[in-house]
Amino acid sequence: MDSLLQLAADPAAWAALATLVVMEVVLGIDNLIFISIITNKLPEAQQSSARRIGIGLALVLRLALLGTVAYIVHLTQPVVTLFGHAFSWRDIILIAGGLFLLWKATKEIHHNVDPGGDEEDAGRTATLGYGAAIVQILLLDLVFSIDSIITAVGMTDHVAIMVVAVLAAVTVMLLAADPLSRFIAANPTVVMLALGFLIMIGMTLIAEGFGAHVPKGYVYTAMAFSAGVEVLNILGRRARKARARTVGPS
Repeated sequence: MDSLLQLAADPAAWAALATLVVMEVVLGIDNLIFISIITNKLPEAQQSSARRIGIGLALVLRLALLGTVAYIVHLTQPVVTLFGHAFSWRDIILIAGGLFLLWKATKEIHHNVDPGGDEEDAGRTATLGYGAAIVQILLLDLVFSIDSIITAVGMTDHVAIMVVAVLAAVTVMLLAADPLSRFIAANPTVVMLALGFLIMIGMTLIAEGFGAHVPKGYVYTAMAFSAGVEVLNILGRRARKARARTVGPS
């Protein structure tokens, strides 16, 4: 208790907490986009509960990993060397997660571009099961959770600060999940943009796994710029529709 009170009275601890909360929220955006796309393919009655379960699993995984911080740090130690490059377990997990994201996003883009091109594939996509959705969310939760915790460990040594930051980030995800999913469902072009984001995130994870540091600021700036352009497109389409309704048929 005394150590917590000392921590609460330390301005440096509050600065670290604020920085870490922002970082965890930003990292959570990737996870939330994936959860929104996956759950939007479920029957409407199951979507909200699947999102809550998916985000709840993310919280459980992050807190569980925080309980094994000493072990998580060792995930960055090399375990195998291929072609002169040493890979750690973190690298392997990031590469596997990136490949999964690339496969999933490419498959969804193909279905959106040519929904009737492959009857069998379209049928499987339309009937995505609740359990299958949760499993896919859990797999990506694991990848994003490990990346999130390793980032947190690199920013502070205090587990209490990490726990508060994780709780704050997951709370933001819970509040934003349903509005984001509804927005994506109501704007079909946003689905393609979000899938493009997932491809970029997947490539970033793979690059990080191979040891190429990709500044997150560049990635999120590109995402914000693309999202801003899409917002302008949506506003333009709405304005044209409103004008057409006002003028009426000629």
